[in-house]
Amino acid sequence: MDLFEKLLKDRGPLGQHSKEAHGYFTFPKLEGEIAPRMKFRGKEVLTWSLNNYLGLGNHPEVREADTQATAEWGMAYPMGARMMTGNTNYHEELEQKLAKFINKEDCVLLNFGYQGIMSAIDCLVDRKDVIVYDSLSHACIIDGVRLHMGKRFVFPHNDIENLEKQLQRAHKIVEQTGGAILVITEGVFGMSGTTGKLQEIVALKDKYSFRLLVDDAHGFGTMGDTGAGTGEHLGCQEGIDVYFSTFAKSMASIGAFIASEAQVCDFIRYNIRSQIFAKSLPMPITIGALKRLELLQTRPELRENLWKIVNALQNGLKERGFNIGETSSPVTPVHMAGGKGEATRLSMDMRENFGIFCSVVAYPVVPKDVIILRLIPTAVHTLQDVEETLEAFEVVGKRLKEGAYKGENIAVLK
Repeated sequence: MDLFEKLLKDRGPLGQHSKEAHGYFTFPKLEGEIAPRMKFRGKEVLTWSLNNYLGLGNHPEVREADTQATAEWGMAYPMGARMMTGNTNYHEELEQKLAKFINKEDCVLLNFGYQGIMSAIDCLVDRKDVIVYDSLSHACIIDGVRLHMGKRFVFPHNDIENLEKQLQRAHKIVEQTGGAILVITEGVFGMSGTTGKLQEIVALKDKYSFRLLVDDAHGFGTMGDTGAGTGEHLGCQEGIDVYFSTFAKSMASIGAFIASEAQVCDFIRYNIRSQIFAKSLPMPITIGALKRLELLQTRPELRENLWKIVNALQNGLKERGFNIGETSSPVTPVHMAGGKGEATRLSMDMRENFGIFCSVVAYPVVPKDVIILRLIPTAVHTLQDVEETLEAFEVVGKRLKEGAYKGENIAVLK
């Protein structure tokens, strides 16, 4: 069979819906300044779909820092990979400040979060080692695990009893291979909003020999007394051996970092293929990240306002009878009963008739007859935004129960 013919015959679970979904449910265009209210298909919508947790995406000091750095340095400098010709004092300063903030000895900058953690996993283990990971891990972790040529075991989400069983299996293997064990989980799980059971996992180190890698993309900047992440929030930051986060969430930028003991970071620098063979982060992004980190550390009111909005939204949804699962973070999933067609029509109703834009998740991402609307509160939302959203949810929740979304015409539901 011809390769292209094979691809077009099976377009994949999402690609099969591309014709009807493109531009609306997939690849939508939110236009205008990054803010709670933006334009979608020419109409203003109140958006809850941007991971701009601290509101830094359009912060005036951030924009000024980005603009000045771009004017001074351009987007090309430094040229080349950091190991060769792409290293600067600013890159090293950012690494040092990140490491100090999250209480680790050293830190390594990464060009992208997804690519970075995949390559980090590949760098840290070899075929003699065993990986044990949480079943709800993000796709970047799953893909990183797939690169691993040794054994890997998965445990059900936050199931510590099962994790211990997998550790026992892993130990039997490494006793034969002479390898080691890496446990991977997340600080905050991006779809459910639950926090990883980091304290319980760290406690297992008293019984088993392993190292712990935590992806804290959604926890960095949002969790903990200072925003240093989920480990700080749970009081077990020291037990996290390798800490990873991206700049794409609270930092509202691009890039990522991985932090650990100084010798481990040095090993990573000289062995992580996605960085060794890739151009260094451009100077404006690096300098911009320094400004974002400064604001994250010195403006606690940003995180305080984020949590004011989080609590108002989540408490309001629960008071109105909505199921938001077991989230203990800003991530706010609203679980509803309904099929994929109903999810589509409900989401259209929210956008077209109420001006509320939030991400909808349906089968095959979640089980059949389940709808999840995921809301991401930010520091720049207002209590009026929350109230407007709660009122809309009351109406669409009632319509869903009454079967209104089993029909075809949503535009007339006003």
